[in-house]
Amino acid sequence: MIRGVFCTLLLFAQLYSLAQEARVYQFDIKEEIAPPIWRKVKLAMDEAHELEVDAIVINMNTYGGSVDAADSIRTKILQSDIPVYVLIENNAASAGALISLACDSIFMQPGSTIGAATVVNQSGEQVPDKYQSYMRKKMRATAEENGRNPDIAEAMVDPDKVVDSVSVEGKVVTLTVNEAIELGFCDGEYNTVSEVLNHCGITDYTVVKQRLTTIDHIIGWLINPAVSGLLILVIFGGIY
Repeated sequence: MIRGVFCTLLLFAQLYSLAQEARVYQFDIKEEIAPPIWRKVKLAMDEAHELEVDAIVINMNTYGGSVDAADSIRTKILQSDIPVYVLIENNAASAGALISLACDSIFMQPGSTIGAATVVNQSGEQVPDKYQSYMRKKMRATAEENGRNPDIAEAMVDPDKVVDSVSVEGKVVTLTVNEAIELGFCDGEYNTVSEVLNHCGITDYTVVKQRLTTIDHIIGWLINPAVSGLLILVIFGGIY
């Protein structure tokens, strides 16, 4: 009798423990920011919300990419009902900086950098101010949304934007880990996702990692700008 009651209580305790365990969704942004990575992020964010996880963690290492894809990712993250954390593993440059600013918390591995968001063409030359103006204000609006210094965010795009003790005229802003922490653009220097989650008060959890299907990989390959451009040439060649 007593043993039965004890077993029942133990079972309830185990069930309660499982009920209290947090679930964390994890995925990577480690490619050029382009239509394939936008589709990948959309799939990840949608799945995380369907699973009703407690937190989303992005592992990031990118030099940037297209502004339109970055803006779509930024908007998707800002609209998330679930906290989104990013761990910058080395680079969050250009479009990667914009995406990082959209996250609720930014964490960086030692030696990482964030910034340098000036819009350039394929030759690495700055594009006209029409495009720079759009990126400046997107960076500023995103920083404002998450309580970060919007002037510094804007200076990551505009070399003429001067921020006292941060930037000088003619130079765009790129921050090291220590600089980012000091200026409120980084919430901590950590090496692993587990360290990030501990910082956020999540100690008892299970991780759900994004698993892309073969079809997803094929679609991602087909919508790659280089591949799609080549396919268009093949189609026109066939018509000819």
